[in-house]
Amino acid sequence: MNPTEVVTLGGGCFWCLEAVYDELQGVTNVVSGYSGGHLANPTYEQVCEKNTGHAEVVQVRFDPSLISLKDVLRIFFTIHDPTTPGRQGNDVGPQYRSAIFYHSPQQKAVAEEVMAELEAAKIWDNPIVTELTAFDKFYPAEDYHQNYFKKNPFQPYCAFVVAPKVAKFRKQYFDRLKKNAVQG
Repeated sequence: MNPTEVVTLGGGCFWCLEAVYDELQGVTNVVSGYSGGHLANPTYEQVCEKNTGHAEVVQVRFDPSLISLKDVLRIFFTIHDPTTPGRQGNDVGPQYRSAIFYHSPQQKAVAEEVMAELEAAKIWDNPIVTELTAFDKFYPAEDYHQNYFKKNPFQPYCAFVVAPKVAKFRKQYFDRLKKNAVQG
């Protein structure tokens, strides 16, 4: 079995990120949760009150022999807007901030390199405001948040917000999808 690596990413609602990374070749596990705050074991309701300091995040476990951290991060930057502080679309608040919680100095260096590459490419009109912070703690979200999109594809938020992001990802990265990703 190949060794895996973990990165913790915040890019708005964790349902969107989880739905995308679940379908990506080389990703072995994705868990929705909370990082970057000061309250131990926060609940979803506490995080939504905007005073815990936590961001909604996903912990992405991947096999670096199948997908590089660079590619994991490049995909991250295509599935959310890294130029809006504390907001993704209609989701507003510090829990929706763009953030990379790096687990090693090497991850930090790769994240800085990818962010500089994207800034130089001038993809967005505004600068990237993604928070780059050393990983401290991760608190898994409640069970009902795990695999939320798979379990609730017709829930209005999933149908109108998550599904279009997943569709865009599938179109842009079709060759990187797990074999069973688009079945069903």
